[in-house]
Amino acid sequence: MSDPVLGMVMLGSFIFVILLGFPVAFTLMAMGIGFGYLGLGARVFDLLVQRAYAVMANDVLISVPLFVFMGYVIERANILDRLFRALQMASGGLPGSLAVATLATCALFATATGIVGAVVTLMGLLAFPAMLRAGYSARLAAGVTCAGGCLGILIPPSIMLILYGATAGESVVRLYAAAFLPGLGLAAMYMLYVLVLATVKPSVAPRLPPEERNVAFLEVLWALVTSFVPLAALIASVLGAILFGLATPSEAAAMGAAGALVLAAIYRSLNWARLKESVFLTARTTAMVCWLFVGAYIFTSVFGWLGGHHVVEEAVKGLNLSPLVFMIMAQAIIFLLGWPLEWTEIVLIFVPIFLPLLPTFGIDPIFFGVMVALNLQTSFLTPPVAMAAYYLKGVAPPSVKLADIFLGCLPFVAIVIVAMMLLYAFPGIATWLPSYLYDSQVGSGTPLTIPEGGFQADEDVMLPN
Repeated sequence: MSDPVLGMVMLGSFIFVILLGFPVAFTLMAMGIGFGYLGLGARVFDLLVQRAYAVMANDVLISVPLFVFMGYVIERANILDRLFRALQMASGGLPGSLAVATLATCALFATATGIVGAVVTLMGLLAFPAMLRAGYSARLAAGVTCAGGCLGILIPPSIMLILYGATAGESVVRLYAAAFLPGLGLAAMYMLYVLVLATVKPSVAPRLPPEERNVAFLEVLWALVTSFVPLAALIASVLGAILFGLATPSEAAAMGAAGALVLAAIYRSLNWARLKESVFLTARTTAMVCWLFVGAYIFTSVFGWLGGHHVVEEAVKGLNLSPLVFMIMAQAIIFLLGWPLEWTEIVLIFVPIFLPLLPTFGIDPIFFGVMVALNLQTSFLTPPVAMAAYYLKGVAPPSVKLADIFLGCLPFVAIVIVAMMLLYAFPGIATWLPSYLYDSQVGSGTPLTIPEGGFQADEDVMLPN
């Protein structure tokens, strides 16, 4: 069996084993070492050491535990509860006000943490029952909670964008700048859909009683000042420091983690038990990400050395596709992969297969990364592995069926697809802000790059003969 064929067999075997339910990180390592030994012999163990060290030496990944810790501290400080109630009072006069407040809360909290499961679970405990009590359709309430909770995949500081940047060898700062407007735009599209639906069909999202809508202005203002403003100031300082080049993502993440502790202390929610739990959850999430990176580095390096990337590249080039058709094909494959797989496997294993093809079709890797992040919203919303739906089902009342949650998510999946079409038709939505912030300044075009060069080239791994 030739090396390229062995590489394709390795890729197919990985998909099959993952669908059986084996742990992703260790499956990647086992597949990489096993097939690597068949193709490279004992040199694969040198590759294992080099790639494990590359993960430990990657400065970009330092920001992952810091951003995760920031999110967990904010989550456990009951800040989200205060924020939702303040936004609920502020939007009381709008049609579907509870749903709008839920989406606004999710959008703001997404900028504090990229932990989708935490946001969906918390809003499932806080906003979802409130919407059901107000007479909202279970499907609409479920769709709003799940879709809003997934915005952290796209809106900076997104963990997914950090991993994509490390994978593609692209600037995380530029990715954040490129994803900022599309992320806010998607949240706005969700809110617009809710407003139109609540206006046209008020039975699915009844207005709140007058006593809950007619809240004194000063009371609303005080609620916003004590909940929205502090969190917004923290987020603005973190993202502002990154986008304006005042700090690297790792430095800004450290500042955000410290700010989250200060904010929790101000709200008198910081105690030893919550701090210990936040540290434990951060360590667990970080360990998962790092092991995934080690496994992905080994797998994709072996796949490249066996010639698997060249097989895919030559096959795609042989189709003589236009850039539009290639983009549609790539995004359709990622969309379909989101049905059985989680976003981590897609970003670390399958997205690198497309990266070497981007120069051929003249596609900017930053723009492609934002399209992928937008597309991956659907991986949490489409069955059978719709993790957002399962997170919500775990905390929803028994009367809410999983089928209703899935059906409630479908309109928001359609909105994501429309958003992708708009982004491709008007790429300036993603490219204008990074170009405005960095291209006009000499030397500031790539404020943070990955020296390893990602997974794109086979030759960046030096193995002894």
